[in-house]
Amino acid sequence: EDFTMDIRLVIAPVIAQVLMTLVILFVLAYRRHKAFKAGQIKVINEAASQYEWPDYAAQAQRSFLNQFETPVLFYALVPLVVLTKTDDTLFVVLAWVWFASRLAHAVVHCTNNKLSLRFPAYLIGVVLLMAMWVILAVKLFA
Repeated sequence: EDFTMDIRLVIAPVIAQVLMTLVILFVLAYRRHKAFKAGQIKVINEAASQYEWPDYAAQAQRSFLNQFETPVLFYALVPLVVLTKTDDTLFVVLAWVWFASRLAHAVVHCTNNKLSLRFPAYLIGVVLLMAMWVILAVKLFA
């Protein structure tokens, strides 16, 4: 109730990113379970929990792990934008386009995994993330 609509608009892409990450986690769990039931796991070192998964499970794992790489910079950015009251329509639009690029990247990663599709989605996200950080820095220090 204390949140203004603006803060909710700023935080909404974070919630979307978290939900997407959780969906990927469930996809990963499903694919690992499927691989386990089919006997498709190669044990490399059971004591160290090192296994070689079939491609469809490994893709989901890599996609899940990828959600803790550049998105961490987004997770750090949003609270700073809220705390410094530098949020505006441009930030919200950039944040949603950033999320769309992350969603596209994850969908490609978990399906056909074509680098020719995945890399542009990744690059767009990185460029948008850099732009949002530069905009914050300019607003704070210019």
